[in-house]
Amino acid sequence: MNKVYLITGTSTGFGRALAEAVLDHGDKVVLTARKPEQVAQLAQANPENAIAFRLDVTNAEEREAAVQAAIERFGRIDVLVNNAGQGSLGAIEGFSSEQIRKQFEVNCFGVIEMTRAVLPLMRRQKSGHIVNITSIGGLASMGGFALYCSTKFAIEGFAEGLRDEVKPLGINVTIVEPGAFRTNFAGDANMQPQTEIDDYKPVVDPIREYLYGNNGKQPGDPKKAALAMIQAVESKNPPLRLMLGADAYGLWEQKRTAERQEFEDWKEVGINTAYEDAVVAPIGG
Repeated sequence: MNKVYLITGTSTGFGRALAEAVLDHGDKVVLTARKPEQVAQLAQANPENAIAFRLDVTNAEEREAAVQAAIERFGRIDVLVNNAGQGSLGAIEGFSSEQIRKQFEVNCFGVIEMTRAVLPLMRRQKSGHIVNITSIGGLASMGGFALYCSTKFAIEGFAEGLRDEVKPLGINVTIVEPGAFRTNFAGDANMQPQTEIDDYKPVVDPIREYLYGNNGKQPGDPKKAALAMIQAVESKNPPLRLMLGADAYGLWEQKRTAERQEFEDWKEVGINTAYEDAVVAPIGG
């Protein structure tokens, strides 16, 4: 049976590439975007398998309306893809409190609430798949991306725990962690700090130069990423984590090596913190 996808943020980038790949695969899709006119042509070209719908993931009424539209048109939702998000680049001290909260509203709370909106339906179906597109920045952060990566780290933890809650109900969860792909991540939509502080320039400026200097030259192909996501969804044993790109794997291995060494260096200090008569067991064991 063909699957029904609801994908957030389908106007550009991974969302658009995945929507097109899903339709080519013969599945159905609810194309959502804050400006649905940007995806209207794709819906019109696939009238039997696609509808376009306005969705700002921070808006509770629009979240519920998008889910209801999917049910009314296709009768079910098999795959929710939480793709909509916003980037940011700059020292954390330079962002305003309002900017910080906005970043979490879009990248974190919007994902959690969108997931909560589809879970009752998936529970009734006893099936479903939730795909959260985070970033390699959800596993390895760096200066200049502290705000952005903190939202992605949050979704990693959310999805990991959610997997344990919903797996017995027949629902799968996959986290997609891309490296550098030729999307619009380095575009004008990236949030810039309200205040630029000179003391942070030696850390932030090289990252900014790399990000914008390589825009359009990133190694990752969004179309191939979309096919990998579909392969994960179609798998009988889908992964919790789907890392995309050799650069992502390289950064992750680099972090793991440094992390492992630091854990070993401080292990004795860390474990010698229990009461003398305590019986120690793994957390959750």
